[in-house]
Amino acid sequence: MTTQSGDDESLRLRMSVLTGSAALRAIASTWRFRIRGGEHLASLRAAGTPFIFSLWHGQLLPLIWHHRGQHVAILVSEHRDGELIARIARSIGYRLIRGSTTRGGGRALLALVRTLEAGTEVAVTPDGPRGPAFEFAPGALVAAHRTGAPLLPVAAHADRAWRLSSWDGFIIPKPFARVTVAYGAPVRVDAESPRGAAAQSPEFEELMSDTVRAACAS
Repeated sequence: MTTQSGDDESLRLRMSVLTGSAALRAIASTWRFRIRGGEHLASLRAAGTPFIFSLWHGQLLPLIWHHRGQHVAILVSEHRDGELIARIARSIGYRLIRGSTTRGGGRALLALVRTLEAGTEVAVTPDGPRGPAFEFAPGALVAAHRTGAPLLPVAAHADRAWRLSSWDGFIIPKPFARVTVAYGAPVRVDAESPRGAAAQSPEFEELMSDTVRAACAS
């Protein structure tokens, strides 16, 4: 019975991934993107500097679509809720780092550090995987401190979107929505220790809030 149940669950997950990927491609191909602060991303890439995209979990969908196929690695929880997102992200060209830097996440943090040291850009949702929403957990700051990689705040706003009744208010832009993607200035974590880096969470929450406001501005 256990094997049959596991097989059924695996099949449901595969079907969900196929359906979700197809639906995302169909809807997202109609989105119109407007970029603000794109020079911040361009300058980091021109310098060949590995960095950390920092984005809120609720804005994940339009942002992973916009940055698809750009050789970015994304940190996704190993929790069951993260499995669908992980597989869809992989289907559109992302490398996966599995785990959480906040819940017994030493292994995930180490993988994050090694990925940055190898020269790969990474994307992290500092309020994921389960919230609270818009609270900056310190894992990304510790990784940035250890590697010297800057954090690049990025946010998205859609003029028309479905908003799920989930902890993060997950947004799904509607067909033909105009999606604004805003980048803040890259910031390096200036601290003498990992503990000092973690203590800067409130400052980075404010930077993220500034970037969200830039995305939402008309």
